[in-house]
Amino acid sequence: MADQGLFEFADIPDWEQAAAEDVQVADVVFNLPLEKPYTYSIPDEFRELLKAGMRVKTSLGRGNRSVIGYCVKVRQAESAVRKLKPIEEVLDTEPLLSQNMLELTNWIASRYLCGWGQVLESVIPAGVRRRSGTRLVSSYELSANASRIIATGKLPQKQQVVVDVLLKADGPIPAARLCELADCGPGPLNTLKKKGILTPIRIRSEVAGGMQGDVEVTQDLVLNSQQEGVLKQIIASLQSGEHRTMLLHGATGSGKTEVYIRSIREVVSYGRQAIVLVPEISLTPQTIRRFRSRFSSVAVLHSHMSDAERHWQWQQIASGEIEVIVGARSAVFAPTPNLGLIVIDEEHEPTFKQDNTPRYHAREVARYRCQQENVPLLLGSATPTLESWLRATRRQDDLLSMPDRVAELPLPPVVIVDTRNDPRINRGASIGRALFTSIGRALQDKGQVILFLNLRGYSPTVWCRSCGTGVKCPDCDITLTWHRDRQEAVCHSCDYSIPAPEKCPVCESAAVRYFGTGTQKLEEEVAAAFPKATVLRMDSDSMKKPGSHDEALEKFRHGHVDILLGTQMIAKGLDFPNVTLVGVIDADSMLNQPDMRAAERTFQLIAQVAGRTGRSSRGGRVLVQTTSPDDASVKYASKHDYLGFASHELHQRKDSGAPPFSCVTRIIFRGLNEPQVNETSRTVADKLRKAAKLKDPEVRVLGAAPAPITRLRGYWRFHIQVCAPTAERVKQLWQYVEDRLTLPDGVEMAVDVDPINSR
Repeated sequence: MADQGLFEFADIPDWEQAAAEDVQVADVVFNLPLEKPYTYSIPDEFRELLKAGMRVKTSLGRGNRSVIGYCVKVRQAESAVRKLKPIEEVLDTEPLLSQNMLELTNWIASRYLCGWGQVLESVIPAGVRRRSGTRLVSSYELSANASRIIATGKLPQKQQVVVDVLLKADGPIPAARLCELADCGPGPLNTLKKKGILTPIRIRSEVAGGMQGDVEVTQDLVLNSQQEGVLKQIIASLQSGEHRTMLLHGATGSGKTEVYIRSIREVVSYGRQAIVLVPEISLTPQTIRRFRSRFSSVAVLHSHMSDAERHWQWQQIASGEIEVIVGARSAVFAPTPNLGLIVIDEEHEPTFKQDNTPRYHAREVARYRCQQENVPLLLGSATPTLESWLRATRRQDDLLSMPDRVAELPLPPVVIVDTRNDPRINRGASIGRALFTSIGRALQDKGQVILFLNLRGYSPTVWCRSCGTGVKCPDCDITLTWHRDRQEAVCHSCDYSIPAPEKCPVCESAAVRYFGTGTQKLEEEVAAAFPKATVLRMDSDSMKKPGSHDEALEKFRHGHVDILLGTQMIAKGLDFPNVTLVGVIDADSMLNQPDMRAAERTFQLIAQVAGRTGRSSRGGRVLVQTTSPDDASVKYASKHDYLGFASHELHQRKDSGAPPFSCVTRIIFRGLNEPQVNETSRTVADKLRKAAKLKDPEVRVLGAAPAPITRLRGYWRFHIQVCAPTAERVKQLWQYVEDRLTLPDGVEMAVDVDPINSR
């Protein structure tokens, strides 16, 4: 867990006061949960070199241990200053962050109640900090006398191949690469060097990771009238030179991506850059391919890149040479010197919220960054978050609407199937009678099928029928999931695994049973029910290799797969015209979560997965299996009625004072000693309640109480919820209390502003 407990700074010595004239000092922050920077003196040798945005090494604490920190400001000292500790070393030759980025990261620290240094450590990739890929590499080129020496005699075949490779090259080639191209070992290179034919040199390595590949250039698509209307509004905002946040509410298949591309082209025509945030970079190969086919320079930032590739990309973006940056949430920090637009596609996705410190939401960071630089922010979704929708309906943001699909295709009909009395379900099957019949009909008509189930593994519950106890992970308060292919019961939180249990660990009975259906069991059932169909499963277990997502989707696109089944990774961003049926196996697995956003997420997932069909003249239909057919989120999703759902859910939230009508902050405590963690959380809760009564009676403090998952990875967990009308009032209360907090050794604390899960 990246979050750290509060630090006591009583060990930092008091410094003597000393007079100073014309003295420059540096404000430095560290990767610790601190609020205020520490001030250090700048030795003469660093005075011309040190700038804000550079890393420095200096001592911290009574033990004078050297720590790496970030210089956030260089300023003139007051006439009378303390005798300060000096900066010991400057680690960078150029600032890693611009002044705007320093202001942005400071805002994140303030908004999300964490240390400025923690934010900086998260924002700057490790490869950039280490300057990966810039080391000197042994390389070779032909010497000035190479031609004359070669002319005196015939070279052996392998040596001649090396020479031929270098004759065709534009410059020196790294030794390893030269051996690869010439299909030889280092021997021929050493011999040619001794003969005076090759000259060894040392050059800096260059890594062109994630850049333009062999992608066919494609032409613009023809826009329909609603796309044209929306594009005109976006271009007007771009030309205004002012910040506006625009929410593009477009039905699935309405052509939002083409609008993004045309908007970005306008930005690029001004000589500026655009950032496009997508929910999960590895799951959107189609989107990336479309951008690369339309722009000359596209950088793709994702977690599979090496440190050297990431550093190289960072340099290219910072130089202004990249037109479009596509990436997951961290791409919001791309160092664009000429930012003109940020686009967030599928803005409702929870992956835009970071789940460890700093726990920022990319949408809010993008909003602040766009305000800083006076450029527009474009949010797009068929099922926007209620936070974004409320802002748009209150006219704090501009609402753009594309309610119709391209080519006037209708949205597919959605049928709610009540499975409570379904004969197939009652016999233990996962596919009910109606869905079974529909799959057979779709395959007979040469259509493709997508089946959605948001539970991986074979059986999600391992349970003892004798004592009624679930077989749980010893380190987590979570029931193990049976993975039949591995013959193991696995914890999906910490990856703890045991061989499939033959006896209950509690009562030692042999009556251990496996209940429920995961994607592995569903795959087996589908393959047995439709033996002539080709079935492919997509979940985090089957898609571990780099590029496996793209490979699987290409198979499906080209018709080599009849039935695609999987978790939520198949519910977004896919456009396959031959899909004529979508089946949601169990809508209740999403609905019955202990989460205030469960209804919203259920609606979003059903609506999004339903949007994968009916994207051609062949049409399509959707079947949603549920035991809660009367639930509002299921009923509204079956009608594709986002407006109705949003109105209903916002009414419910307003009555209960839940977000977006309030700000919720969750404070989580964890430690190995349960009584100690419990006592600490209760002490902090009491202090918050007393402070709220004194400072802001409208702030509500709930808890302390055990977290829904009370034990996780061996740590006991308790939490507090603070609810207030605005985030600023939560911040004021927390800052008042934080100065009075001292956590005992062994207890860690994390603060999560605007949490999106409550596990």
